[in-house]
Parts: sequence; structure tokens; C-alpha cells
Amino acid sequence: MLPEDPIAKHFRLTPLQLSGLKKLRISTVRHLLYHFPARYDEGGTEAPITGLIAGTSATIFGTISKLETRRSWKRKIPVGEAVITDATGSIKVMWFHQPYLAKKFSDGMYVKAVGTVSGKSGKPYLANPQVEAADPSDTGMFLSKNKTRDASLFAVYPESRGITSLWFRHAIEKVFSAGLIFDTISDPIPGDIVSRYNLPDLKRALLYIHKPEELKHAEAARKRFAFEEIFAIQLARAKERAENNAQVSFPIRDGTALAERFLSSIAFAPTKAQERAIADILADFERPHPMARLLEGDVGSGKTLVAAATAYAVVNSRPLGRTSGTLQVAYMAPTEILANQHFQSFVEYFGKLPINIALLTGSGCKKFPSKVAKDNATDISRAQLLKWVANGEIAMLVGTHALIQKSVTFKHLAYAIVDEQHRFGTRQRRALARKGDLTAEQIPIPHFLSMTATPIPRTLSLTLYGDLDLSILDELPPGRAKITTSIVKPGERADAYEQVREQLKLGRQAFVICPRIEEPDPEKWNALQAKSAKAEAKRLAKEVFPEFRIGLLHGSVTAKEKDEVMKRFAAYQIDILVATSVVEVGINVPNATMMMIEGAERFGLAQLHQLRGRIMRSSHKPFCFLLPETKSEISIKRLKALVETDDGFKLAEADLKTRGAGDLFGRKQWGVTDLGMEALKNIKLIRAAREEAQSLVAKDATFAKYPALAARIANTGGLHQE
Repeated sequence: MLPEDPIAKHFRLTPLQLSGLKKLRISTVRHLLYHFPARYDEGGTEAPITGLIAGTSATIFGTISKLETRRSWKRKIPVGEAVITDATGSIKVMWFHQPYLAKKFSDGMYVKAVGTVSGKSGKPYLANPQVEAADPSDTGMFLSKNKTRDASLFAVYPESRGITSLWFRHAIEKVFSAGLIFDTISDPIPGDIVSRYNLPDLKRALLYIHKPEELKHAEAARKRFAFEEIFAIQLARAKERAENNAQVSFPIRDGTALAERFLSSIAFAPTKAQERAIADILADFERPHPMARLLEGDVGSGKTLVAAATAYAVVNSRPLGRTSGTLQVAYMAPTEILANQHFQSFVEYFGKLPINIALLTGSGCKKFPSKVAKDNATDISRAQLLKWVANGEIAMLVGTHALIQKSVTFKHLAYAIVDEQHRFGTRQRRALARKGDLTAEQIPIPHFLSMTATPIPRTLSLTLYGDLDLSILDELPPGRAKITTSIVKPGERADAYEQVREQLKLGRQAFVICPRIEEPDPEKWNALQAKSAKAEAKRLAKEVFPEFRIGLLHGSVTAKEKDEVMKRFAAYQIDILVATSVVEVGINVPNATMMMIEGAERFGLAQLHQLRGRIMRSSHKPFCFLLPETKSEISIKRLKALVETDDGFKLAEADLKTRGAGDLFGRKQWGVTDLGMEALKNIKLIRAAREEAQSLVAKDATFAKYPALAARIANTGGLHQE
């Protein structure tokens, strides 16, 4: 049995089990080995069969008999059955969806069974127990009061329909019994690092994590695999950084003087945080290799001004060896509406300066200034715009992902700014640069700035963005009104609606955020009470705010429909916009100063903070109402952090400490396992992995001596990526 063998090669699987494994993203033996237990249950108290109580865990010893397989009468699911008998009585054993387990034993075998006692009073049975052959001389401690034994530990795995923890335990046992796996699987962590941090090697760690004899064994294994995951990510980032630093960039001359000239042309002074960020970027421009930097700042902290000041320095610099022409800047936004907003912002910033700015989206193209009316932008054809970009006439191009299409070529792209797209890495930057008319060997790589309004915990930044330097905007420009955030109890909802109504009468606008798009199917999701955007929009229009105009926005609409709704909202044709968290990024409506968030406890603190940032874009007083569905003290206490602080970075750290690590920001967004997310709480582990990664890359960035490590790094987005 080899690590890369398909699961189906070694296990007889039903269609339901194949579907369950697919949902868990398990298709190979390696995937199975790296599907780690979520927790460990003890076997329970050893007890005689007579007297077992439903709902308790128990360990019993006895003789197994009456083994058979059948289908259940009501649900028609496959079931394995048996009876276990000791000196005091008998109890039925039932394995649901795993009838093959009944074929592992034969009548008369002496076994040990561990499981939960189920069934009604008087008719108990063991549901899906762990059963194994036992020594007949081991009669159980209830027959010998002087005899004691450590409780057994049983791994409990993340499950899917048809794939239970019991299935995983038997599957892992089969893999281990095959033996060959330990002869063919290589430890990706170099031996000296394993020894330096007193980690178990891979073989021992796999045994410890799946079949621990003691909890300390499982803890040691989890520490080792957490280190492995973080170490692999750090190595990938360190390798990217080394590749970046080996490239050449366009030299930006006199950046400081140029940025100061721009700042003197605007009507307000930058904050100290903006000044620091601008200085960081200008210092990077003077280095011989391309900049790679992440700029973090809350909504409204002034990231666009930082981008404008540094972009001005670039577009007023000449290409190397040239006395005419200009270097170019590309600004990529995640949505068309945000691209339009930033295009307008740069037009306002550069309107009095001789700079050609253009907009490229799927909906059309614009250029500023117009040759006819120099104070206005004009619509132009895509073909004409691409021609001007290619010959260098357009100094700054703003757009969506359309910027990286094959048809777009730059003459001298020196600076790429990407909004909310942090993993736009070295290879994509190189692809952007190689749209020019030079040979590949001569092309300088553009400086790169990623900007985000998502507050990110420091350990996450150190891990996932190890290839990027970090600048933080930790203050808001003066004149912004401080937000008031309130937790609304069920009996206070009418008062909250009335506060919203009063602000609407004053001409303000509001968001109502819902966790879901549609009402769930009650037969499938009867426990899910989360409000849906569609149903809430209808209810508010009919019962609560019939006198106001209500709009609806969610992730299922097309980009064109989304932009149309937001244009209407920005044009004050909608008073209340009911939406999902799709409004979290890229929407700027200064007149919207109220937000009601239904099911607030379903969102992370950082996400809630970013949502309420949508109503902090003007001098008007903003109000945010959190409407939780639960009365849980833990959930309410967590939400109180939003009431007490508007510091996004503090909230992100609090989220990491108090919320389930796998839920932080959404695990899929980062490509990190639950174990890796849990490790992000351990700053010592992060630093150790970072130091070891940087040291190893400095010695050998190709990992020629460590093929297993190179393979692991290639798969850093998660072992289950295909």
C-alpha cells in the first residue's frame, strides 16, 4: 500500500462512502493518513453488561455471536449485527452503514467492545462500537476489584455521511497493518530540525495521532504536524521572496520629492500612519529588486491616498536610459464598481496634473483627460485604449482582472497595485511585466503593493504573507464620525427600527445584512434559523418600512446586476439595501450611515468590523445594530468586543483567540487546515518555523537535498489539493 495509491484500490466502498470521502477531499492513502482526528474519546468505565445505562460510554468484555448483515426496516440502510455475552448478560451490537464489520469476527471469539449505550430503557444496544479481539484471561475489572487499567483512547474524526469515525479507525488500522506505508513514506521535515525541536518523526507521529496510548502522545503528534504545515507555508513564502529579490526593477528616481509635490497639491494633510506607509514604499523603490509589500488599513483609513502619492512618483519617472516617456502603473480592483470608484478617485487626485489615466473593465473603457474637454473623462474604444497602453501613452491604468488578459500589454509597467488580492504573487507580477516589448531576460519586474481592509492577526501575516513586507494604517483621517455599535436584544428590535427610521427621514441610507441568501429547505435544514436576505427584504418592505425604497443584493446575482443595484443605492434611489456579506468589500456610499446585522454571532469579529466599515465613510454619525439569534453568554460576550473597540487589529486577534480556529475568516480563503489554523495562536511555533524556513532557503532555495520537503511545499495549499 503506497501513499499515492487511490483509496478505492484498497477499500471496498459503497457509492455513499465514495461520496462521503469526496466531500472530505480524501482520494488517496496519503489523504487518509493526513485526515487527523478532531478529538479523542475515552473508552468509558468497564462494566458488566447487566446494568448498562443508555447514553453512557462503556467498555465490555465478552463472547461475540449471532453475527449477521441486513438492511434496516425503515431506512433501508446496511447494518451489521452481533451479540456480546459476559457472565452477567448479553447486549446487541449494531454497525450502521458498515455491515462488513460483522464479517471481521466469528462466533465464539472473545472481544473487547467500546462504545455508547443506545436504545430505550430495557433494550440497550451498542451503536457503532469499537470492537477488537481480546485475551480471554483479561476478564475486566468488574470481576476483579483489585485490578485497574488505563482507559482506552479512540480517535474521533471529522465525518461525512456514510463515513464514520469507526470507518476511519478500521481504515487506518488496515493501512498500518499493510506495513509497506512506513517503508515508502518520507519525512518532509529535515532530521536536524526534528531533533532540534524534539518533534516525533513522521512514522511515530502518524501512529501517535491516529492511535495514541496516552493524550500526551497525541499532543506531541499534533504539535509536529502543526509545525510541518506552518514550516511548509513559510518555506513557500521564503522561496517566493528569494525569487522576487533575484529580479531587477525599474529605478524610481527622486521619489520622495515627487511624492511631496503631489501631497502639496491636495487640500488636506496625510495622517502620520499614511506618511509612514508612503516612506516605506519610497524606500523600497530605491532598492535594486522589486518591492513586495502588503498595506493593511481599516475601511476609510486612506489606503487610496498612499497608492496615489506613490503612483505619482512612478509616473513622473523616466524609463531607464530615456529622456522622454513615462513609467506605468496598473491598479487592479476586485469588482467593476470598485474599479470605477478608484478611477474617479485618481481623476480627482491627478486632475490638475498632466497624467493620462484610463479605466478598463468588461463594461467599457474610459480615458482622462479627454482631448476635447480636459476636465472630463471620455469613453473610448477598447482597441484604442489597448494601443495607448501598449505604446506607453497611458501612464496609469485602473481596472478589474481584465488587466491581466493576454490582449493587454504595457510598455514600461513599473508598479502594480492590487486591492484585496493578497496572493497575487511573483509569477503573476512577472506575467504582467512580460506584456511589454522587451525580451524576457531584460524585463524588470514591477514593484508590487497589495492593499487590504481586512484586519489580519500578526501570526497570520507572518505565516501566509511571509513574502510581503507589512505597512499598517492604524489611524483614521480627521473628520470621520465615531461609530456607535449596539447589541439589540429581542425585545429591543422595535426601538432599533425606530432609530433607523429617524435617520432615514433625515436623508440617510441603511444596510441590512443577513447570513443567508434564501430560506433553507425546512425538511433538510430545520435547525437552521438564520434569516435570509430575500425573505427579509420582503418582510421589511411589507411590515416594517413600507414608506421607504428597499433594494436587494446577494452573491447569486451577476456582476452586472450587482453593479446596477449599487449604482442605484449610490444615486440615492434606494433607502435600505438588504444584502448578504457580499457588501463586505468594495462598496463606498458615504450617505449610508446605518447597518443592521441579523444573526451577528454567525460572523467573525473581523468580518463584522469590515462590514460596519461600509458606514464609516463620511462625517455623518454612523450606527451599527447587532441582532444575534442566540442568547448564549459566550456569543454575546464575543460581540461585546465590537461595542467596546473600533480597532480592527485588536478584534482580529480576539477572533483568533476566542473563535473556532477553523472558522477564522473562513478556512477555504486561506487554504490552511484546522490544525494549521490552531497553530496560528502559537507565536513561538510561528517564529521557529519562519527562522528555519529562511535559513534553509538561504542555503538551498531549490531544496535539492530534500525531495520530500519540495513535494510538501508544492502542496502547501492543503494536502487535499489535486
